Amino acid sequence: MNKAPQGPANVYYGGQAVLEGVMIRGPEHMAVAVRHPRGHIVKHAEPLSSIYTGRLRRIPLIRGIIVLAETMQLGMRALTYSSKIAFEDVNGDDGEEAEFPATVFWGSMVLAMAFVIGIFVLAPILVSALLHTVDASRVIIVAVEGVLRLAFFVAYIALIGLMPDIRRVFQYHGAEHMTIHAYEAGKPLTVAAVRPFPKEHTRCGTSFLFVVVVIAFLTFFVFDVLVDKGLIVRFASRIVLIPFVAGISYEILRFGARFGENPIVHAMFIPNIALQALTTKVPDDSQIEVAIASFEATLEVSGFAPASEIAALEASPPLD
Repeated sequence: MNKAPQGPANVYYGGQAVLEGVMIRGPEHMAVAVRHPRGHIVKHAEPLSSIYTGRLRRIPLIRGIIVLAETMQLGMRALTYSSKIAFEDVNGDDGEEAEFPATVFWGSMVLAMAFVIGIFVLAPILVSALLHTVDASRVIIVAVEGVLRLAFFVAYIALIGLMPDIRRVFQYHGAEHMTIHAYEAGKPLTVAAVRPFPKEHTRCGTSFLFVVVVIAFLTFFVFDVLVDKGLIVRFASRIVLIPFVAGISYEILRFGARFGENPIVHAMFIPNIALQALTTKVPDDSQIEVAIASFEATLEVSGFAPASEIAALEASPPLD
């Protein structure tokens, strides 16, 4: 039976789905496993920067900001790496392999960020501002903005989930959660052992984003009721207050994960789990295999494997 090496029981692992693969983050290391177009699994593992493992990571409120920055930075690097692997062609006549154009990828990322700011920050502000024409109160205008932001967030996730490529990413997302569940339950990391576990997880990044949206609603509501300085200040405040919102949201998420067995706390986080019905899909066996490979690679590079296996991972292609 293929049983993965077990690390400390009180260590929490997380991760992200990428193109045709999964990234798993441990306490001090991360690993990415991607299904190559030829069928085999390509793995890479490396230690994390000290900023993500040092003292700041343990300071309440500050650690939420660190996690947000880490999620974006590691996620981008893992996605870039997975793109290069997933888009490699089988050797052609010239014997060379095609590489996913970096300029195209980063250009897409810039456009995506502009889209996110436009849809989730600017659009709710502008649409809610139209209520000034009917003499709506400032409280109603701010409340409508928050409701619109939440509605746009849920609608966006639902719509992109209809795209076949994104649906596959969501399947890998489910495989990541199921593998972590199996590990935390002390089960062997095999497809058969992982398969029965749920595709939703309380520590999911989707839950973090949902909490961010809710806390942002409350924070911006209080700010706008107390400060009325026009649309420009409202827009700027949404950007400036994001670190504060992220810090509070992360502490709430940790609280939910720690006391999730409490019926009241469990009930509070039902919307988070329900939202994962949109961002996680049931994976096939090959996708679970990739998630297991990523998890095992993280454990191995953390020292829970023979030195020969760790050396093989360290010799793998680096993340760019």
